Amino acid sequence: DVLVTSAEYDFVGCSKRLEVSSRCSCLLSQSGCSFGGRFYSLEDTWHPDLGEPFGVMHCVMCHCEPQRSRRGKVFGKVSCRNMKQDCPDPTCDDPVLLPGHCCKTCPKGNAQMQMCECVSEKDDDLHKSYNDRSYISSEENSDRDTDFVAVLTGVTDSWLPSSSGVARARFTLARTSLTFSITFQRMNRPSLITFLDSEGNTAFEFRVPQADTDMICGVWKNLPKSHLRQLEAEQLRVSMTTADNKKEEIQGKIIKHRALFAETFSAILTSDEVHSGMGGIAMLTLSDTENNLHFILILQGLVPHGSLKLLYRQHLLREIQANISADDSDFAEVLADLNSRELFWLSRGQLQISVETEGQNSRQISGYISGKRSCDTLQSVMSSGSALTPGKTGGVGSAVFTLHHNGSLDFQVLVAGLSSAVVGMTIEMKPRRRSKRSVLYDITADFSATEERGSGRALGSCGRVEARHIHMLLQNELFINIATAEQQESELRGQIRMLPYNGLDARQTELPVPLAGQFVSPPVRTGAAGHAWVSVDEQCHLHYEIVVNGLSKSEDTSVSAHLHGLAEIGEMDDSSTNHKRLLTGFYGQQAQGVLKDISVELLRHLDEGTAYIQVSTKMNPRGEIRGRIHVPNSCELGSRGEVVEEAEFDDLVFVRDPAELRKDPHTCFFEGEHHAHGSQWTPQYNTCFTCTCQKKTVICDPVICPALSCPHTIQPEDQCCPICDGEKLGDPEGCYFEGDQKMHAPGTTWHPFVPPFGYIKCAVCTCKGSTGEVHCEKLTCPPLTCSRPIRRNPSDCCKECPAEDTPPLEDDEMMQADGTRHCKFGNNYYQNSEHWHPRVPLVGEMKCITCWCDPAKTHIFYHVIRNKMLYKSV
Repeated sequence: DVLVTSAEYDFVGCSKRLEVSSRCSCLLSQSGCSFGGRFYSLEDTWHPDLGEPFGVMHCVMCHCEPQRSRRGKVFGKVSCRNMKQDCPDPTCDDPVLLPGHCCKTCPKGNAQMQMCECVSEKDDDLHKSYNDRSYISSEENSDRDTDFVAVLTGVTDSWLPSSSGVARARFTLARTSLTFSITFQRMNRPSLITFLDSEGNTAFEFRVPQADTDMICGVWKNLPKSHLRQLEAEQLRVSMTTADNKKEEIQGKIIKHRALFAETFSAILTSDEVHSGMGGIAMLTLSDTENNLHFILILQGLVPHGSLKLLYRQHLLREIQANISADDSDFAEVLADLNSRELFWLSRGQLQISVETEGQNSRQISGYISGKRSCDTLQSVMSSGSALTPGKTGGVGSAVFTLHHNGSLDFQVLVAGLSSAVVGMTIEMKPRRRSKRSVLYDITADFSATEERGSGRALGSCGRVEARHIHMLLQNELFINIATAEQQESELRGQIRMLPYNGLDARQTELPVPLAGQFVSPPVRTGAAGHAWVSVDEQCHLHYEIVVNGLSKSEDTSVSAHLHGLAEIGEMDDSSTNHKRLLTGFYGQQAQGVLKDISVELLRHLDEGTAYIQVSTKMNPRGEIRGRIHVPNSCELGSRGEVVEEAEFDDLVFVRDPAELRKDPHTCFFEGEHHAHGSQWTPQYNTCFTCTCQKKTVICDPVICPALSCPHTIQPEDQCCPICDGEKLGDPEGCYFEGDQKMHAPGTTWHPFVPPFGYIKCAVCTCKGSTGEVHCEKLTCPPLTCSRPIRRNPSDCCKECPAEDTPPLEDDEMMQADGTRHCKFGNNYYQNSEHWHPRVPLVGEMKCITCWCDPAKTHIFYHVIRNKMLYKSV
């Protein structure tokens, strides 16, 4: 089924009627809608974002409407409407349009000033450098994600014997993705994890990969809105089953809990009984200033009226009376003033917590306390901009840590691009004063320099990490510092941060690639640094995650100044013919995503280790930091397999195997060739059109030429638009624009092509000489003196005052001006309502496709709407 919805867009004075059709609506395995490269759940509403230079269209509201097919399958359909017509008439003479609003309102005192101040504060916060004086704490991350927990125990209401297994599951909801880290005891490794909705039906299944650990990491992507509501209402359950002969199952309810935020130690409580069906977890944390151990117990299958004990090798250290009701299975308490021995045993994972019921048939569960475990990654990016005395050396430090059950801390540190030899490598606290550093662990002895100047690595373990330091480590309160011969105190420094798990398995097995200014060609002396994890999956899709530290703050106020960083991937060769791909633009310190349909050449360079990842900024558009990546793969034919929609990132399409393209249900067939979803090309029937494939539908837009201000123009034979006399064509130095995926000569101008919306006449892009930078800016409409201005053509950006006599358009101008009197197809013109079968070179007349020229909205197989051509494969 093809879903057709019309939407009228009106943004920045630019009116353009679009056929949303299958550009905006799609059928997915998950119920929802895909729009602009993002996934939306059913019932979601949003303002579409056209990207730079337009941004969010606040006058357009899109809605993911639930639909049901004939077979009863629920899917989403996007419908968008213009809200500007619903704006009330202002009651004042001089209404104003506030940022982020669609309707003009009457000013209220200092409301506009307050809005500007708020935006300014947000922008300043966006670019701040997270060094010791302003570091990221767990409190700052708490607003973005929501954490949940579940205690899984044996099912007791079944005729099968109950399991003695117990599991602790922690969940983090980020937008519509639910990541989970699960540890289990007293059972074999499960084979299947099932999420159950409020009615007990299966909402999602996760096949557990085989491994020799008691940790399971996974992600449930694109939760439907109904399940998000049930998650927030604590109505979802999670179940784990084994595939062995025992066929064990444990299950638990997913709940929010106030203790998750501060938890730094944990324990799983199990029973020695067979088929007990009971268990629990303990969430613990140390006080910030005192040696008090706060803890909360969550128990299942055991309602004790008895005692809670703290043990060391079966010796009783402390005992507390515990009375827990069946209505509230939580128990909170504080173990005050732990002595040095108790703190030492706590750090080594040797303290045992036990809960025991009273009476003759007493029952008991117990477990050992250790540092909190999860699938998150302890890591740090060290940069010169974050040093105690900030600098710009272009060096980088990259570190990954692993905290073990016995309190030992393994570390792998790599440094590169330093100004001189390393003389100190330490793990520290935040300094109380600039002149007084708080060094906890000196790991300089584990460092060894490499042959390359200013580079080296440290590999080792801290075997005696104190309980207080474990607590600080898991609260993002420790730092790693690199001192050199020229910078005796600090040349590189970085905060040790817990990076939340996001489903990228490369973090579990691979070290990140360091990104430094010294690796850019030519080298850049910058205070920024970073590292990246990169992997290629079985479908030959490239998964990446980038973490940066100390990116420079841009002073540029152009339309693209809000981009804090641009990440791209390419070959090490710096010639103008190398293959580069934009990954994403991002704010802050992180970027992640999936790059699909990669070219064979780029995959080969990844396999040979001659590819790079580069992060560029407005201060350094040709690269601020870069790193060389080596990802072995066997993707000789390029990316393959079904295109999977990603929620966060746009599809970037390159070459694909023709045989695989034919199998893809989203492929378009046009002029005898298959084209991948999202791809763009110039059609054979008219080289002055640009076509895109959007979910089996081909949309072809006529090239719209910008107005030239020069006195003399020429029309090159191989170009669609005239250029100013004197401009150079074919210059190897030029600009590559992602919108139309073409090279543009220095000094040339063009209207940007924004899939799936086509050419935008409200903006003009310019190739800035030999710098290779594309500068796009909105057109400024002239002031009008008339009271009722009109827009002569739907694609015109600016309105005009009506004229008494308007000369008729020549036929040659009709495609350019989006006229409504005729339609041009190939070299022929057709009258309104005229029907025909198109003729395709080398194929002849296509009798299976009917075309007609019609300015209305309806179409069947081929449609011309104000000379925007839309095809539907049959």
